[in-house]
Amino acid sequence: QWQLAESGGGLVQPGESLRLSCVASGFSLDSYAVAWFHQGPGKEREELLCIDSTGGALATFVDSVKGRFTISRDNAKNTVYLRMKSLKPEDTGIYSCATRSVLCSIDPTDFDRWGQGTQVTISS
Repeated sequence: QWQLAESGGGLVQPGESLRLSCVASGFSLDSYAVAWFHQGPGKEREELLCIDSTGGALATFVDSVKGRFTISRDNAKNTVYLRMKSLKPEDTGIYSCATRSVLCSIDPTDFDRWGQGTQVTISS
């Protein structure tokens, strides 16, 4: 049975960094695009970044994370990472990863496998 498991969240102070991991089990991520989503308190889920199956095309969908968040993948570890730096209180929320076949999409409904998410809290 397939599973996506996010980890690496926690409570950090503004300006600090975190690295989130999305680990797949029960299937290989090799042929899947993977995206990271963020849902802030009381807000809708938004797609932050996506990396396609080749790792060669990276899409950033939210201006506020440009230059601060990066996405990468390690197919040998069946894992996709979200590196976050210069964290701000508005980055607080649940971070989830999701997959779809091969190519990225800006439409969350195109993603068919989702993890449960990991909580990130930015507070002093």
